[in-house]
Amino acid sequence: MGGPSTGSAGATVFRGATVVDGTGAARYRADVRIEGGLITEVGPGLEAPETVDADGLVLTPGFIDMHAHSDLALLLEPEHPAKVTQGVTCEVLGQDGLSYAPVDDTTLPALRRQLAGWNGDPDGFDWDWRGVAGYLDRIDRTGVAVNACYLVPHGSLRMLAMGWADRAPNPAELDRMRQQLAKGLLEGAVGMSSGLSYTPGMYADTAELVDLCVVVAAYGGFHAPHQRSYGRGALEGYAEMVEIARRSGCALHLTHATMNFGVNEGRAGEFLDLLDDALADGVDLTLDSYPYLPGSTSLAALLPSWATEGGPEATLRRLADPAARERIRYEVEEKGSDGCHGVVTDWATIQVSGVRSPGLAGAVGRTVAELGAEQGRGGTEVFLDLLERDELATTILQHVGHEENVRAIMRHRAHTVGSDGLLVGARPHPRAWGTFPRYLGHYSRELGVLTLEETVARMTGRPAARLGLHRRGRIAPGFHADLVLLDPERVRDAATFEQPRLPAEGIEHVYVNGTAVVRQGRTTGARPGRALRRTDRGTMAQ
Repeated sequence: MGGPSTGSAGATVFRGATVVDGTGAARYRADVRIEGGLITEVGPGLEAPETVDADGLVLTPGFIDMHAHSDLALLLEPEHPAKVTQGVTCEVLGQDGLSYAPVDDTTLPALRRQLAGWNGDPDGFDWDWRGVAGYLDRIDRTGVAVNACYLVPHGSLRMLAMGWADRAPNPAELDRMRQQLAKGLLEGAVGMSSGLSYTPGMYADTAELVDLCVVVAAYGGFHAPHQRSYGRGALEGYAEMVEIARRSGCALHLTHATMNFGVNEGRAGEFLDLLDDALADGVDLTLDSYPYLPGSTSLAALLPSWATEGGPEATLRRLADPAARERIRYEVEEKGSDGCHGVVTDWATIQVSGVRSPGLAGAVGRTVAELGAEQGRGGTEVFLDLLERDELATTILQHVGHEENVRAIMRHRAHTVGSDGLLVGARPHPRAWGTFPRYLGHYSRELGVLTLEETVARMTGRPAARLGLHRRGRIAPGFHADLVLLDPERVRDAATFEQPRLPAEGIEHVYVNGTAVVRQGRTTGARPGRALRRTDRGTMAQ
C-alpha cells in the first residue's frame, strides 16, 4: 500500500470520554485505549504515551457511508476531506448499478462518458484495472484516508454481456453475467448494486435480477438496488425488490430509500408497512437514507429509457434528431418519463448543479425553468440543448422531497445512513460534505427525531453488521480503531446549497485503523485506509 502515514500509530488513550459505543446502548464515561490499529482496553484509569483529552466530548465508532459515489474521488484526492471531516471512516462504492469494475476495453470508455456527471472524467488518469480485484488493489496502492467496500454493479455486468440492448439476456449472456458476478464477489465485493432507472440496468426484468441475486446470496452478499421508481411507481418498485429478495434468498439493502414527488407526499407509512411485513416474513432487509429533501443525479437520467438505448453515442444522435426530440418532449412534459419516475417533469424543481463545458458555467445554480424564462424558450428545449452541448455530463438537484417522509423513514428500525453524495460539479449537493453531522446536529440534537445513541448505531454498528465487518462499528476491545471524537453541543453541517464544500463543525478527531486523519478539526494528510474485501467464505478480510 502506498501513500503517506499508512501504518498504525502507537498507543493512545482517550481520557474521560463519553462513549456511545455503536450498539444503541446508553452512553457511559470511560477511557479508551488504542494500539496497533485496534481498541485494546475500555475502562477507568488507562495509560498510554499519547493522551487525548476527551472530557465533555463523545467518542463513537467511525461512521460508515452506505451509499457513496467516491469511486474516482478516492483515487484522485486520497486524503478525502469531504468524508473524513464529517467522521466517515468507511464507504461503500460501486453504487446504482454503474461503476468501473468489471469492465473491458469497449465498456470502459462508454462508462467513463456515462458517469462523467457523477464522478468526472479526468484527463491523464491511469485506468490500470479491469476487474474488481484490480480496482481494490488500486485503492490499496494509492493509499487512501478511509476504508472502502465495493459492490459489483449490475449495469456494468450487463454492458459486458450484451451492451445496451433493451431486451432480456439469452442463456449465454445471463451465464456470462453470473460468472462475472461470482468472480467479483470472489475478488472481494460485498454484494451487487443495481440501477433500475438508469441504462442499461433498467432493461432487466425481475427474473434476471432473481437469477443474479441467487449468486450474491451464495457468497453471503447483499443486493443494493436503486429501484425502478421513487415517484409514481415507488411502492410497486419497492415491492419488486422485496419479491426478488424472497425468491432468491438474498439479503436486501434499499439504497437512498425515499418517497418523493407530489404523488407520494405523506405516504411513507405505506412504504414502512411494506418493510415491516417483509421483516415479519423473515426477509433480511435494511435501508439507508440521506437527511435532505432534494435529490441529485445527472440531467440525462430524466430522459425516457428508449432515448438512451445503445449508450451515450446513440443518445446524442437522438438529441440531434428533431423527431426524437419531439417524442422526448411529449414524454417528459405530458406523459411522464420513466427516467423521471413516471412523473411529468416540473422544470422549476430541476436545478443545474454542475457542467463539464466551461461555456455552460452560467447555468449552474439556476433551474431549467429560470433558464427557459430568460431565453424565451420552453423548459424541455433548454433541457435537450443542455444535454447536447454538455455531452450528457450535466448534474442536477431535484427539489422533490417531503420532510414528513424523510423523518418517518429515518425512524425505522432497519434504517442506516448513506450520503449519496456526488463530489464533482460547481455546486454539488451539500450531502457529500454534511450528511453525518446533519443527522447528529439537526435531526438528533435539535429536533429529537432520534436519540444520539440511536443515531450513532445507524451510522456504525448496523451498517457494519450489514457489510459483514465483524470487528468494526463498535467500541469494544479487539475492534478496529475507527473512531470519531465529537462535541455533541457543536456538531453540525456547515455545507449549504450555496456553499456545498464547507467541512462540518464539531468533529474534533477522526481515526482510521488507529491513525489520526483529522486532529482538532483539520485533516492530517494521513492515508491509513484500505479496501475491505469479502472472501469466498462470506466473511470480511480486514
